[in-house]
Amino acid sequence: MSRDTPAPTKVAVIGSGNIGTDLMIKVLRLSESLEIAAMAGIDPGSDGLARARRLGVATTHGGVEGLVAMDEFTDVGIVFDATSAGAHHRHDQVLRPLGRTLVDLTPAALGPFVVPPVNGTDHLDAPNVNMVTCGGQATIPVVAAIGAVTPVHYGEIVASIASRSAGPGTRANIDEFTETTARAVERVGGAARGKAIIILNPAEPPLIMRDTVHCLVSACATEDITASVEEMADRVRTYVPGYRLKQRVQFEPVAPDDPLRGLLPPGATGPALRVSVFLEVEGAAHYLPAYAGNLDIMTSAALRTAERLAAHRTAQGEPR
Repeated sequence: MSRDTPAPTKVAVIGSGNIGTDLMIKVLRLSESLEIAAMAGIDPGSDGLARARRLGVATTHGGVEGLVAMDEFTDVGIVFDATSAGAHHRHDQVLRPLGRTLVDLTPAALGPFVVPPVNGTDHLDAPNVNMVTCGGQATIPVVAAIGAVTPVHYGEIVASIASRSAGPGTRANIDEFTETTARAVERVGGAARGKAIIILNPAEPPLIMRDTVHCLVSACATEDITASVEEMADRVRTYVPGYRLKQRVQFEPVAPDDPLRGLLPPGATGPALRVSVFLEVEGAAHYLPAYAGNLDIMTSAALRTAERLAAHRTAQGEPR
């Protein structure tokens, strides 16, 4: 490391399951500005903690209390929480007073929503940022891309993931998933109204993540929407290489007697369009199988967000 290169920001991961382990490996393999200092879990026999030890990462099975007690915690600036929405509330209570920045990969949504290509630089001073959900990370960029061209009166996303890629934490958080994602479709994506649906696909062999975005808009130049969506997909691919459009953006006129017109603003009488975008997300297979694109996009978004937070800390002259 040259004299002019800042030292990496030290980070810790809470949660030794699939998401936390994949995130740890991404930090180790991909990041030049972050250094993994510790992993905390609650299962001493978990594969994540065992793998961390083999990779030379300090570990504890004492949860957040064990993490705080570790010598390595002293230098940690950013903590990733890859546990559950319920557990995150307690982790925030413990870590926020200690001055650590939390990157929350659960649907707890205590801090502002962050989707890197949409509002990735808007909340760099927040003590806790929330990565929404896998479905949100995949689809909200598309809603925002459409909204950059014309107001989105209604945005609906459907995330279909392999049942095998949905562990106990994901299943326990299904209700929070739909509620959090729908709110973020509105707050970050810009839709006037949002709705989110998740499907656990039991197909064998497992299918990779598929997402559908439906947006209701007033009639406008369809080629501008297509260009905006394609440009956004390119931006997401800079940190999620397996993110892609399955086909060109689809447009369907909404007939005068279509019930969808009930979702238009009061008094709207002009032509309207339903815009449909079909996505596929293939994982990078750093730790998780390639079909688990839903988990890969979460950890990739969290990594990108933490790197921006670290750069901001350095620019502000804060301890790394």
